[in-house]
Amino acid sequence: MTATPLPYAARRAARSDFHAVRGLRYHVNLWGDATLAAPERPPFVLLHGWMDVGASFQFVVDALQQSRYVIAPDWRGFGLSESPGSDCYWFPDYLADLDALLDALSPGQPVDLLGHSMGGNIAMIYAGVRPARVRRLVNLEGFGLPESRPEQAPRRYAHWLDELRAPQRLRSYASLDEVAARLRKTNPLLAPERALWLAPHWSRRRETDGQWEILGDPAHKLANPVLYRKDEVLECWRLIAAPMLWVEGDRSDTERWWGKRYTKADFHERLAVVPRVEKHLLARAGHMLHHDQPEALAQRLEAFLA
Repeated sequence: MTATPLPYAARRAARSDFHAVRGLRYHVNLWGDATLAAPERPPFVLLHGWMDVGASFQFVVDALQQSRYVIAPDWRGFGLSESPGSDCYWFPDYLADLDALLDALSPGQPVDLLGHSMGGNIAMIYAGVRPARVRRLVNLEGFGLPESRPEQAPRRYAHWLDELRAPQRLRSYASLDEVAARLRKTNPLLAPERALWLAPHWSRRRETDGQWEILGDPAHKLANPVLYRKDEVLECWRLIAAPMLWVEGDRSDTERWWGKRYTKADFHERLAVVPRVEKHLLARAGHMLHHDQPEALAQRLEAFLA
């Protein structure tokens, strides 16, 4: 009989902090403190992806050789941050939340900014809109979305209105072991001990029935009625002033999201508008590359940030 592995043991303990951000109580994970920041080593801000949490970066933070002041917020409606209580999430709100958080945690000081997936898309636009606030930019698998066409708008609005009629729900789990198993089902490359560590950060136990629920507002599952406008996004990317590092996993498969509608080749064609880009393919890693290869990723990050 195989023994159940022990959860991962974190090397650097994070502390929780809460900030009032645009009317919401925002949760922020902090490693180190502001005394570690310097012009050549500013605060390192890590932005998680959809249906993830800021604590997700623990493995990478542990793998960094140099101690840094690291800031990883939970986006609105994720983790321990408050939800706005609405039935839709608007992309510009993430930009405004990030701007307010940086004003509070790094006033007047540029940061090194990293985003994964959805967080990478936010980081890219923010770095173009606020170029003076970003010293170095890192995008981990934030591919953006397929190009939209104006004629898609009526159907998209109708689909959104139809979805609003039925409340969205997320599945609950009987135990943390079940939550960990769910994480490994989504990402088979995730080590069991890391899944067990992530499970209590990714979920909480309900007092009513003892079930474990994911720390994500179900409203995130609703279709966004606003179309993705590639040309507008690229105009923001053109204004990125910071050197940028792009990292993708060698086992990441974009076809399971978009089929043939939007390929990695399409993304790299878009990325050509960014003035200074260094690209890296991380071996034996999928979309959650910060979980799959945190040591190799940390080594690449430190070389780039230095």
